[in-house]
Formats: sequence, C-alpha cells, structure tokens
Amino acid sequence: QVQLVESGGGLVQAGGSLRLSCAASGRTFNMYAVGWFRRAPGKEREFVAAISRNGVRTYYADSVKGRFTISRDNAKNTVYLQMNSLKPEDTAIYYCAARAEYSSVSNYYTGATDYPYWGQGTQVTVSS
Repeated sequence: QVQLVESGGGLVQAGGSLRLSCAASGRTFNMYAVGWFRRAPGKEREFVAAISRNGVRTYYADSVKGRFTISRDNAKNTVYLQMNSLKPEDTAIYYCAARAEYSSVSNYYTGATDYPYWGQGTQVTVSS
C-alpha cells in the first residue's frame, strides 16, 4: 500500500501560479502511476493530469493543457503539479491518486476508478 499527502494549495489571484506536491510513503513509489483530479463546488470529480511510473509519459485534460505540468521525483517519492495562468474555474479541491503497476508496461491512467489510493486533497482557490 501507499499513503498520499497533498500540499501546496492556497489562495491565488487569476493569472498566478501554484505548485502542488503529492508525497508518498513507501520505498516502491517508482512502481506507481499517479494522477491528479479535482472537484469543484457542486461539480463532479474530474481528471486533471496523469504521469506514468517512470515519468516518461504524461497526459492532460484539455482544460489545463498548456497551463499545468505534471512531473515526479521518484528519489523524493513526490509528484508535482505546476499550475500556471490559473483561472477562477480552476478553483477546486485537488487530489492525487496512485496505482501500482508491476508489469513491464509504464502507462498513465485517466479514470478515477483506475486508482485505488487517494490523498485527502488540498484546496486551491483562484480569485478573479
């Protein structure tokens, strides 16, 4: 199992930037694909970005493409979400999620049901 803790959320003005971190417990974090999701008030949870276990493959929702960057440092057991040019519609609770992958394939995953492990979330608020 792996435990995930998000940090880095906060209040920022539109156009500003934040970097979220997802810190994982355990010594085999490089065996886990990771995704970021968000839930805005009154809306369903939605996919934001995903990264393969080795960091080579990434994928983004259209709504954040070109503004957000997902990356990872397996030596630090941490995945990052750099968020630039933030908009009020990016306001949400952001969650990271992880999925173990022991095959030779290194994929990313975009469905919430693909991930059995979740963090508690971090609030991001973008003011206009």
